[in-house]
Amino acid sequence: MMKRRTFVKASLLSGCLTSTVPFLNPALAGAKQKAGKPEYYELRVYTLKNDAQQKLVEDYYQNAAIPALNRLGSKNVGVFTQQQPTTAITKLYVVIPFKSIEDFGKMNERLQADAAYQQAGAAYLNAPATEPAYQRIESSLMEAFSGMPKMELPAKKARIFELRRYESPSEAAGKKKIEMFNKGEITVFKRVGLTPVFFGEVIVGEMRPNLTYMLTFDDMADHDQSWKTFGSDPEWKKMSSMPEYADSKILSNITRTFLVPTAYSQI
Repeated sequence: MMKRRTFVKASLLSGCLTSTVPFLNPALAGAKQKAGKPEYYELRVYTLKNDAQQKLVEDYYQNAAIPALNRLGSKNVGVFTQQQPTTAITKLYVVIPFKSIEDFGKMNERLQADAAYQQAGAAYLNAPATEPAYQRIESSLMEAFSGMPKMELPAKKARIFELRRYESPSEAAGKKKIEMFNKGEITVFKRVGLTPVFFGEVIVGEMRPNLTYMLTFDDMADHDQSWKTFGSDPEWKKMSSMPEYADSKILSNITRTFLVPTAYSQI
C-alpha cells in the first residue's frame, strides 16, 4: 500500500511539473528556442565607377549569386540602387539574410563548391585587375533584434525603401537604443505606418557601435506622412521623454539612404 501511495504521489508530481513547466519537455523547449532565434544579415555596399561595372555586378546577382544563395537557404536577398545619388559614383546595396551565424561563416566555402554558381558568375568572379567588376565592397554583419527576430517582407508592388543607421557614442548607449526599440518603439512603428523590413545590430563592420534598419513606403508622400504620424504619437512621445532614452545620451549620428529595388530583388 505504501509503495502504491509513493508511486501515485510521484506520478502526480511529474504530471504537475510537465504541465506547468513546459521547458522540461525537450520538444517544446526546442520549438520555442527555434521560433525566437534571431536571423543575421549581411549588408554589402558596392562602389561602382561606370555602367559597365554596374551591369557586371547586377548580372552576377541576378544570374549567379541570388540563385546560389537561395539554394543554400538564404532566401529573400535584396538588391537596391540609390533613389537619390549624391555623387556621380554609383552604389549598389545588397542585403543577404542568414538563418544562423554558422550559415554566414560557411557561405564562401559552399559557393566555391557550387559549379552552377561558378559558371553563371564567371564574368564577375574572374574579372581582370585591369577591368575590375567594382571599385570596393563595404560589408557589415548584423544580428536581428529580439523584438523583430525575422525579416518581414512587404507586398510585391512599386515602393521605396529607407535604410537608416543609428550610431551611438558607446556600446552601452547603443544597447540602450536597441532596448528602446525592443520595448515598444518597433510596435509604435508598425501601428503608425512605418513598415519595417528588418532591424539589426552591427556586430562586425564600420562605424560601430551602430544599428541599422530598413523601412518601406509606397512613395515619398507616404514616407513623410508616416514619419509625421510617428512624431506626434503619444506612446512614442512618452517613451522618448524618458531620461534614459534621450537622443543626446544614446545617439551620436543618424544616416539615411533612400533605395529602389532592382527588378530581380527578392525584397
